[in-house]
Amino acid sequence: MTKVVLITGASSGIGKSIGTFLHDKGFIVYGTSRNPECVINSIFPLLPLDVRNTESINATVQKVIQLSGRLDVVINNAGVGITGPIEEIPSQEIKNNFETNFFGPIEVIKAVLPQMRSQKSGLIINITSIAGYMGLPYRGIYSASKGALELITESLSMELKPFGINITNVAPGDFATNIASGRFHAAVIIDSAYEVSYGATLKMMDEQVNSGNNPIEMAQAILNIIQTENPKIHYKVGSFIQKFSIVLKRILPDKVYEKMLMNHYKL
Repeated sequence: MTKVVLITGASSGIGKSIGTFLHDKGFIVYGTSRNPECVINSIFPLLPLDVRNTESINATVQKVIQLSGRLDVVINNAGVGITGPIEEIPSQEIKNNFETNFFGPIEVIKAVLPQMRSQKSGLIINITSIAGYMGLPYRGIYSASKGALELITESLSMELKPFGINITNVAPGDFATNIASGRFHAAVIIDSAYEVSYGATLKMMDEQVNSGNNPIEMAQAILNIIQTENPKIHYKVGSFIQKFSIVLKRILPDKVYEKMLMNHYKL
């Protein structure tokens, strides 16, 4: 049986790479975008969906079920970056980030569960971030939103097992995508207490994103998970040092790990 896959945020970046890869492997793929009419080069159908709008989510999920009769894999990929000193990020931008990165995926999950439960099968994959495993300087809001989604997945895994539904996280490191262009950057304010350190850290973050790994690595990891009968709850995809940083956080004293991060960011 050919599996039906729904991917949020699939008009570019990691989402598009995953969708294209799975489509080429023979899956029935539906992607979503807030403005699908603006995308002209997608090889799989793109449906309108804004993860901040519950009606939009429900309508698109029902459309996929109507078109295909089932829904086997849902990939919560839609997300936005955010950087800045927490003191200086507008509260509305903090709330918007959580609406997109945390509350949005929860609403997508709520929308697809009745169908998966009726099938007695299904797989939900939440795209989180290695940044969600640690509080990073000037990325605290992003780390918090992705870390919260990691924990929600652990809870849902136990709640959904009786229905034959699996849920997992895939935490990418830095990949060469356009995430930096869509990220909310708090302005580097002249004469701010954070001007020098935030300005330097922001430059470093952008350089790391531009030199990131090929998103096809994420697509291959997703395929492997789909083909795994009993997937793990947490997966990490990235460079050795990025994945090793999570191990170090587990074994090093807090202050030692903090000093290591501060040295890395030259703070």
